[in-house]
Amino acid sequence: MALHLIKLCVGADSIEDLREWVSQRSLTAMAAGLEPHSVHTTRMIPKRMEELLDGGSLYWVIKGQVQARQKLLDIRSFTGGDGITRCDLVLGPEVIETSPAPKRPFQGWRYLKDEEAPRDLAGSGLADDMPSDLRRELAELGLL
Repeated sequence: MALHLIKLCVGADSIEDLREWVSQRSLTAMAAGLEPHSVHTTRMIPKRMEELLDGGSLYWVIKGQVQARQKLLDIRSFTGGDGITRCDLVLGPEVIETSPAPKRPFQGWRYLKDEEAPRDLAGSGLADDMPSDLRRELAELGLL
């Protein structure tokens, strides 16, 4: 069973903002002759890497709601020029919308069990063409 990570998406006000960031990172990587993956750097290194890389994703919390995820492709630790060990989370290029789920603020990332992860919206018929702001409000009211 897959294990996931959950993290606040700082600086993004919407899924569209996150998609734009991922798109820019992918274009930059392709221009450098690399795979079109985005990389998110974090200070803490997950200890349960094997479980995370067995189908896990990074779930993004945007404006107090889990709203999207990206597949985890690799986890690489490195030591920066300042001597501090960090971790690169290598993410797939696709931002997958999930059913909105409220989440209080927290620092860093947390593990997320597969059975607790929000389901994907695509193909579920749930508000496929509904604006994200309206979808978020309906989820806050418990109607989605």
